[in-house]
Amino acid sequence: MRIVVVGGVAGGMSCAARARRLDERAEIVVLERGPYVSYANCGLPYYLGGEIADQDALLVQTPERLKAALNLDVRTAHDVIDLNAEARELTVRTPAGEERLSYDALVLSPGAQPLTPPIPGLGSSRVHPLRTVPDAVALRELLEGNVRRAVVLGAGFIGIETAEALARQGVETTVVERADHILPSLDPEQAWLVAEELLRLGIAVRADSAAAEIVPGADADTVVLSDGTRLPAEMIVLAVGVRPDTAVFERAGVACERGGIVVDEHGRTSLPGVWAVGDATVSTDAVTGIRRPVALAGPANRAGRLVADDILRPGMARAIPQPLGTAIVRVGELTVAMTGANRAALDVAGLEYRTLHVHPNQHAGYFPGATQVHLSLHIRAADGLLLGAQAVGLDGVDKRIDVLATAIRAGLGVADLIDLDLAYSPPYGQAKDAINLAGMLGANVLDGTMTLWDAHDLDIVQAQALVLDVRTDAEVAMGMLPDALHIPHTELRGRLDEVRAAAKGRPVRVMCASGVRSAMAHRVLAQAGYDSASLSGGMLTLRAVLAGRADEVLTVREVERV
Repeated sequence: MRIVVVGGVAGGMSCAARARRLDERAEIVVLERGPYVSYANCGLPYYLGGEIADQDALLVQTPERLKAALNLDVRTAHDVIDLNAEARELTVRTPAGEERLSYDALVLSPGAQPLTPPIPGLGSSRVHPLRTVPDAVALRELLEGNVRRAVVLGAGFIGIETAEALARQGVETTVVERADHILPSLDPEQAWLVAEELLRLGIAVRADSAAAEIVPGADADTVVLSDGTRLPAEMIVLAVGVRPDTAVFERAGVACERGGIVVDEHGRTSLPGVWAVGDATVSTDAVTGIRRPVALAGPANRAGRLVADDILRPGMARAIPQPLGTAIVRVGELTVAMTGANRAALDVAGLEYRTLHVHPNQHAGYFPGATQVHLSLHIRAADGLLLGAQAVGLDGVDKRIDVLATAIRAGLGVADLIDLDLAYSPPYGQAKDAINLAGMLGANVLDGTMTLWDAHDLDIVQAQALVLDVRTDAEVAMGMLPDALHIPHTELRGRLDEVRAAAKGRPVRVMCASGVRSAMAHRVLAQAGYDSASLSGGMLTLRAVLAGRADEVLTVREVERV
């Protein structure tokens, strides 16, 4: 049997390696358009920033090593330009000219190409993508020249990592994002924490904006933004996203949707004997059911292995799991991670959900170095099924998101998080871990013990309810909502008459710093007959939701004690 794999890196090489382990007699040919068949795409920004010093460290495997270890016939600089599915034959452009190659099983792993938006001047020699090792090498060589200012177009994972890498090299950097906040896959309140960290790093952030034109210049180009802002730059990095590289195969009759190859649960395409994996395929989101490409290395690697199983062990292969989109990125001192659906995806899917915000310490508060994990969970409104989670913090973020990704995959509800037996020692966690605490809050919401209000509904709450701030005098002096009633939570039981007089029959919406004290106050109020609710995530979440408007909305004042 001859298995031909088009494209290496994550999905293609995983498939080829697994196929060899299953069948020592198969002829396995890997065709790669570029010079490298297996490289660390995710490591490119770290090479650019100098944290990875040697470009050879980015090369995971070479054709020679793959031949010696797995007897794979890896052919670089081989570009597939046509597919004849009926004849089971490929036309390949090689350094020696065109050739035809037959196959018994064909695996398509062509990956994706950088998006090139229709921006006048985008063809300038100062505009560079960051997708391949040669891209990274070229950019790093340019940094050794006269690059003082850079503009990064796009604030997704690669854009943010690239901006930080440039700033590490002393380059004055601005990152530009068309969406209304950076890292669009994050919810806005979590993205604001990341934007603040970028500003701390000296990186300028221009969200809700886009490049309208690039004007070439003698010493620098000028990026003209949609609002008229002009940003001079000696280097412009294009990181606005990618699109599946499927044109050749779509012309040959492979069914595509949203630019990606349509596959079944075993990676089979619409053509017999043809499978596909990786960034070039469309996947069905495990939470929302929305079909879209998922350009992540983990799902591509796992799919490659399972496609090899289906080719060589038909009927025995496990189905390719629907991706959750679990991802993580380092930004300065912060770690940012997510899994499952965000607010935007849940809204598009029309799912009814609730959002929980908690801000617990990553380990015991009495042990030195305790810091907060800003954790948010989306749960199905009807039964608390876990739908998505996001976390931002200095430490412990990866652990919590990995646990939640596992819980979502297992179909757990939020209350099930209470029962997870997680490792505890003062340097590593708390007896009630952040995950357990989120479960307790969710269970209280589901059974009616706790009623929450959301910071996104602030305008409605201020118009219809009394806001009760139960923080300390010192805390409210740093900023509180205008017209809010301030009563520290420890004094609330003795001052309920003040609440009744101020409320004048309106509901009472309680808030504190993180949601812990307001939850206690809510229980006091609810059992005293008040229509009460506690602000999810407290002032920490409210400030993040208000973002740049926080100083305008919040009032700083001295608090007079009654």
